[in-house]
Amino acid sequence: MQEEALKILEKYWGYKHFRSQQIDVIRSILSGKDSLTLFPTGGGKSLCYQVPALMKPGICIVVSPLISLMEDQVNTLQQKNIKAMAITGGISYADLDRNLDNCIFGNFKFLYLSPERLQQDLVRERLKHMNVNLIAVDEAHCISQWGHDFRPAYRNISEIRTILPEVNIAGFTATATKPVIKDICEQLTLKEPDIHQKSFERTNLVYEVVKTEDKYFRLTQLLHNDSAIIYVRSRSATREISEFLNKNGISATLYHGGLKKEDKSARFEAWLNNKVAVMVATTAFGMGIDKPDVRSVIHIDLPESMESYFQEAGRAGRDGKVSKAIILTNAADIPILKNQFLNNLASTEDVKLIYKKLNAYFRIAFGEGENTRHDFNFASFCHQYQLNPNKTYNALQLLDRCSILKLSQNFQKKTEIMVLLSASHLDNYLDENPRYANLLQTVLRNYGGVFENLIPVNISSLSEKTGIREDECIKIFEELNEKEVVEFNITKQDSSITFIVPREDESTINPVIPFIKKYNSMKKEKIEAVLEFVKNDTICKQIQLLQYFGEEKQKACGQCSVCKQNNDELSRDDMNEIFIAIRKVLSSEPKSSREIVDELGYSENSVITVIKSLSEKGILTRTPNNKYKLRKK
Repeated sequence: MQEEALKILEKYWGYKHFRSQQIDVIRSILSGKDSLTLFPTGGGKSLCYQVPALMKPGICIVVSPLISLMEDQVNTLQQKNIKAMAITGGISYADLDRNLDNCIFGNFKFLYLSPERLQQDLVRERLKHMNVNLIAVDEAHCISQWGHDFRPAYRNISEIRTILPEVNIAGFTATATKPVIKDICEQLTLKEPDIHQKSFERTNLVYEVVKTEDKYFRLTQLLHNDSAIIYVRSRSATREISEFLNKNGISATLYHGGLKKEDKSARFEAWLNNKVAVMVATTAFGMGIDKPDVRSVIHIDLPESMESYFQEAGRAGRDGKVSKAIILTNAADIPILKNQFLNNLASTEDVKLIYKKLNAYFRIAFGEGENTRHDFNFASFCHQYQLNPNKTYNALQLLDRCSILKLSQNFQKKTEIMVLLSASHLDNYLDENPRYANLLQTVLRNYGGVFENLIPVNISSLSEKTGIREDECIKIFEELNEKEVVEFNITKQDSSITFIVPREDESTINPVIPFIKKYNSMKKEKIEAVLEFVKNDTICKQIQLLQYFGEEKQKACGQCSVCKQNNDELSRDDMNEIFIAIRKVLSSEPKSSREIVDELGYSENSVITVIKSLSEKGILTRTPNNKYKLRKK
């Protein structure tokens, strides 16, 4: 078996040896056992199901969460002359029918499907006629209620057992705590699975938490046109930071979910081929990135969980060379993180309210509604009942997780607009076409970035602010789209909702209250874990990270921000020397910490340490514009 596996590895991938534990996973799959494999990002998980699938007759079904990830895998396999296919969105029924027939009769070895596609009746029916040799579930943490990236459709993957009861299932993920591992096995109904787990330790990855008041300035110090990824939380930040870096001589591009597909591909290729050094991205730039020479991954904003941080940080240093995972932070980050992720959690009362409003919205009588499907306009619903969109969205997700209702996969599609003319040209156009002025000027006043990107807009809100009926607003935008003044995309109903159980109000929600409370508690714990990781300056960052995932490591890494701080502790003489230098710098006028660091020849950490000490002793004070000055005696 191992000899044949090595022959396939060398024939298609050019390697003569497997990495640690890969052959164990392959052996487990070939024996027909269910399995769950936890290898860190870049640990070679895909080979673990691709090699045994090539060794056995038939086709391997790969369930994967991202279209880009599926397309990348399929392209890679096709370049090796391995017949593979991904069935993604935007395909007609006739094309779907034909592609599935090709998988039955065309000697294909791999069929990549999203979990949502797997639920289609036609797909399920055709799977019965395929000679399936393995079901591989990629990014398996998405199935867990307690994972960091839960996806409701993953919950139904286990139903494939009824269609293909004799086929073994192999799950794969990069990050999972012990409770998540247990939940994955239960949700996938794995039968006495073999668990293959590598250590989460990345010895070539240096974890640093850098406290700085000026994050942009620190970027210019950290980046030197080596390949890097900067993660931010907003689309506007991707634009601002990439522009800032380019102005400062560091080549950068940006990536987020609002870009057109061709723009995403072009920007990704430019970065992949080192035509630009830095990719500034939201977390939409995620799974499936396999660029070996990324020297640093920098988080401008605090991550929402240690799992997502570990996965994103792990995109650095895949070639085994020393690389950095850096979090830039300051005191302002903590309330921002809590506001974004904790203040918008839906309480049991919120869930009850949203459920009640949904039934009123669709006019569902008590005891009715079971298995009824309704087109749903999320923006209109929130506007009608004056609901907080973020909290409402989270409440709907909880109702989905609790199997009270089902949201369609298009739920997050929005009405989007982008102005194609420059600002000056638009002014001239509106002078000549005043009919459009009220609506477009309202858009410009209320939505930033419409000249650069497709921006989600709320038609109901625009209608209220302009006094123009919603249907007339849409008509105007469609006219402007035809005239190529704007690009306008609209989904008239941005989702559908299917009620799974009949309406019973309190009796429907009360049984799931324990789950809602546990879910919210888990979310808070994840945020607290991130804050503790950022705040803890006494324990090695590598040790902290491994402890979170249940690993014990006694020896400090010697290279993270904590270890370097401990190695570079300032003596009293050093502190006095730096104090004298700071006093001299501040003798003429107040200066920011960045200006002080720039003027002195000492390391930034040393200067900041002394500034902090002097501030605590009252020797330094701050001005209203946040600069330091010597306190007058």
